[in-house]
Amino acid sequence: MNLFYFLKGLVIGFSVAAPVGPIGILCINRTLSKGRLHGFVSGLGAATADALYGCIAAFGLTFITTFLLTQKIWLQLIGGLFLCYLGVQTFRSQPAEHAAAAKGGGLLRSYTSVLFLTVTNPMTILFFIGVFSGVGISKSVFDVASALTMVAGVFLGSACWWLSLSFAISLARSKFTNNSLIWVNRISGAVVLTFGIFALYKLV
Repeated sequence: MNLFYFLKGLVIGFSVAAPVGPIGILCINRTLSKGRLHGFVSGLGAATADALYGCIAAFGLTFITTFLLTQKIWLQLIGGLFLCYLGVQTFRSQPAEHAAAAKGGGLLRSYTSVLFLTVTNPMTILFFIGVFSGVGISKSVFDVASALTMVAGVFLGSACWWLSLSFAISLARSKFTNNSLIWVNRISGAVVLTFGIFALYKLV
């Protein structure tokens, strides 16, 4: 039964990560500009946030859910502004001729920035509540093993997507000239900035 929940978690985690949004754009850009490891670690930030929201949904922590949803406007404002900041930074950044060395501080920034960005989207928890209820996890609230197994599956499924994406993009990096990487930064930055502006616009 736990294997059954784990496999479902894998599918859910992979599915929630796969759609290309601002997180995907950032990970692609970081893979091209800083190397495969930075892109993957950025994706792990999103996978961690997915697992966190999965835990909240699986264990029925309604007081946390209620708090997040009541603070939706502030979280969306913070998330939108942060997206705008990252968009401008990406647009202005200059590509390195070679992938940047994987230093601890740089990897930590890559991880925490995407973790923060994903956590500031509290609507994600509604997705997990709906999905977990649909697969019957809500009937096993007190079955800690099943809940943790499914959350582990969510994390690994999401991580598998980001590993696959960063690996695939890194294979194409050598084909990009310095000039084309500049345009990749500009286009990526403009797209991320647009996502941020749209998030702020929805608050009006």
